Amino acid sequence: MLLNAPTADASSHDRFDGTTFPLPPAVMLPPPRHRPTVEATHPAVEIHPSDAVRRRIVTTDGMTVEVMQAARREKMEFRFRAPFHLLAVYDQSARSDGDTYVEGLPRSTLRDVRGKLTFAPAGHEYCECQEPRVLTRIMYVYFNPARMPPHPGMGGEPASLAPRLFFEDATLSDTALKLKNLIESGGPDSSPYFEALGSVLAHELVRLNAGGPRLKTLEQGGLAAWQRRAVVAYIEEHLAEQVSLATLAQLADLSQYHFCRTFKQSFGMPPHRYHNSRRIEHAKTLLAKPVSSVTSLGFSVGFS
Repeated sequence: MLLNAPTADASSHDRFDGTTFPLPPAVMLPPPRHRPTVEATHPAVEIHPSDAVRRRIVTTDGMTVEVMQAARREKMEFRFRAPFHLLAVYDQSARSDGDTYVEGLPRSTLRDVRGKLTFAPAGHEYCECQEPRVLTRIMYVYFNPARMPPHPGMGGEPASLAPRLFFEDATLSDTALKLKNLIESGGPDSSPYFEALGSVLAHELVRLNAGGPRLKTLEQGGLAAWQRRAVVAYIEEHLAEQVSLATLAQLADLSQYHFCRTFKQSFGMPPHRYHNSRRIEHAKTLLAKPVSSVTSLGFSVGFS
């Protein structure tokens, strides 16, 4: 039977500094061998205020899974940096304000992130601030890098994983949902299934980083659906700014050359022209409701 940790208490947590820290004391019977259990120490995302959330934590060999459910709607901050990989699965999350940052990637202010995934490799900082519109529910999966499967085709070498922010992957999402449901309603025979799902997640993360199968998701020579959504969302969020080709290509997980080619096949124009066209359309919308001068309107959409 999977065991659930009690609600985290702010008084029992020291500030997270990259090491593990104790959870509130819990009385447990000694578990049978190999059964997933709540451990006394584990890597964890630091959440403030900690009494605004309920946290269920289950650990097995090489992996810890945590389901975080907000108990009320108020401004929250999340922070993590540790020698563990972190996968965040946004089961329910929409915000009226805030941003999310993973070290090595541009900061994102995307508002509705339900169904999105974020990955911070070991040692990379993850931080997030949000004023939620709904009761946030996020599943965090922590992986021990030493127990990750090797990179395919690299002779058993450990996989070097790249950071990813608000991406989509059907296999990862489906597996994570099964894992969350198992934690919330696990039965006495759930241990082997829990470990199997964790192994699938680890292998899929390595597969995703290898890039081979992902590149095959291009539709008719253009960008895949998840790539189009990621790129368009980023452009819409940064209409008034200069958006670099390198940033957009990184969001789509493609080289700049292949990104330019596939973007044009998908949208019928190069990225910079699409960006300018969206600025113009946004300006037209603002002009229909004149509340400021044309000059200030131009600055608001990036035209000087």
